[in-house]
Amino acid sequence: MKKIIISCFLLVVCLLTASAQSVYDFKVKNDEGNDVSLADYKGKLLLIVNTATRCGFTPQYKELEAMYEKFCVEGLEILDFPCNQFGQQAPGSIEEIHQFCTANFNIQFPQFDKIEVNGEGTHPLYAWLKNGEDIKWNFTKFLVSRDGKVLRRYEPRDKVCDIEADIQQELKR
Repeated sequence: MKKIIISCFLLVVCLLTASAQSVYDFKVKNDEGNDVSLADYKGKLLLIVNTATRCGFTPQYKELEAMYEKFCVEGLEILDFPCNQFGQQAPGSIEEIHQFCTANFNIQFPQFDKIEVNGEGTHPLYAWLKNGEDIKWNFTKFLVSRDGKVLRRYEPRDKVCDIEADIQQELKR
């Protein structure tokens, strides 16, 4: 029975993902557990990031926050999705993660509930974003256009200053 339920769930995820035309077709849980439609971000340039608080890349939060403060008035939104799949580097509840991020990096951009980005439990948003290519580690980023299409994927080692240059170019369009 458990295998049937899992199979049905995976089928539903696949169908939702396959039918999605843009990022705006997805709903996610915010850091308070409430459903949020990504359609609420229509017209914004999005940088979607899977994060962790105990990772070698965690200091990127500082650069991401600086970039957010610089460009949010021009239409940039950074959407933060903590993920504990890589080395268990995002332990604790979303409340603890949020507290850590605000205390240490003063993040102002939206933070969402913890999700899975690979495997059977992959969130439909991430199944759509990664288009079959698994996430390798924390702080993989996706730049999504104002019309909800993936423009570019950035790996964790890509420099935030290079991402910023792409964001500036897209904000000018």
